Amino acid sequence: MADHAVSDDPAVQAQLDRLATLSPGADILGLDRIARLLDRIGNPHRALPPVFHVAGTNGKGSTCAFLRAALEADGKTVHVFTSPHLVRFNERIRISGKLISDEALAHYLSRVLDVAEGIGASFFEVTTAAAFLAFSEHPADACIVEVGLGGRLDATNIIEKPVICGIAQLGLDHQSFLGTTLREIAAEKAGIAKPGAPLVTQRYADALFPVMLEAAARNRTHWFAMGESWDAAAYRDRLHYRDDQGRLDTPLPRLPGAHQIHNAALAFAMLRHQNVVPVSEAALKAAPLWAHWPARLQRLDHGPLLAPLPKGTEAWLDGGHNAGAGEAISAFFSSERLEGHKLELMIGMLSNKELDAYLHPFAGRIAHIHALPVPGHDHHPPERFAAVADRWGIACTAHAGPEDAIAAVAAQPGREPKLLISGSLYLAGEILRLNGQYPD
Repeated sequence: MADHAVSDDPAVQAQLDRLATLSPGADILGLDRIARLLDRIGNPHRALPPVFHVAGTNGKGSTCAFLRAALEADGKTVHVFTSPHLVRFNERIRISGKLISDEALAHYLSRVLDVAEGIGASFFEVTTAAAFLAFSEHPADACIVEVGLGGRLDATNIIEKPVICGIAQLGLDHQSFLGTTLREIAAEKAGIAKPGAPLVTQRYADALFPVMLEAAARNRTHWFAMGESWDAAAYRDRLHYRDDQGRLDTPLPRLPGAHQIHNAALAFAMLRHQNVVPVSEAALKAAPLWAHWPARLQRLDHGPLLAPLPKGTEAWLDGGHNAGAGEAISAFFSSERLEGHKLELMIGMLSNKELDAYLHPFAGRIAHIHALPVPGHDHHPPERFAAVADRWGIACTAHAGPEDAIAAVAAQPGREPKLLISGSLYLAGEILRLNGQYPD
């Protein structure tokens, strides 16, 4: 999908307009188009710094953030490719830790688009090629690459020799592309495994063990699973990690939510099970406090969008939109955190996401659902949210946009509300834009 990307910079917008014309947004997975595109620009994917490749249903972006934090805490320069962007297209590409400039972004998109005619490359494939071209022409100590969709047939899987591959939490999402069972989805994610690159994963159900073992065996590499080769847990407000190299005791992640403990630990395991880019123990201990990943249980500032609300309002933003995300986010809002109250939920969700599966863990914790559209995308109508609210015996109100929903929350009597805005990363990006909190 083209993600309806826009830019305030005319030169970047000119290239995004070209991209929209060349690539109408057909989602057909496969490596043939990206291979041909990269060949036309000199195969830059073969000249990248050491690559850390990360897949997963939930948590892969956060794992990338912890990887970056640890490497940079050790003084390393790091390129990073992630998706989607929230506000600015530039967020997808970091060169030596800095968001790519508008000038450089326009330059690299132009170079790729100039040779892309006739290939039928997708929005994501062109973006991937531009990122790899930029990375190949700037020195760095490491390169972190997040899978876009799935793994086996994702454009990033054109990388031939990563130093290590990691897979975060697995769950049902993108079933129309990846399969309808967890086993099928796991096989697609495990498709990033490569010869000579250790495969490091979270702890999975026993039924998925054969999938991971087969992927490792097929690629003649080793599989290191949480609970088997390494483990981690929170104890007395510290993160305790262990593997064959010993134990590591660090602060808990600054990123909110118990699930971030597993994402940080996965990053530790990836760094400690490769020997190409050494990282000090001091840097690993710093990483949980350094890592930042917007729109993942992000506490919003009292900016322009939230101005109508009382200044003491707690407002949280998360782009979660599947069952696993619902479980993780709802667990964060414990009865202690809610202080006996319930959440005001502002939510908009793409129509191809399973609304009921996401919302199910929130039963009993929501006071009012405020249904929002996701502009520029097919999304669930307010009637779908109203049906859930009716089952729960609570109110549901449809709003034209976030400003209207905030005004409605502000008009309710009583103490400062506790607000969660969730359901889509596209919506999360709009919230950050309206509130003046641009990712950097």
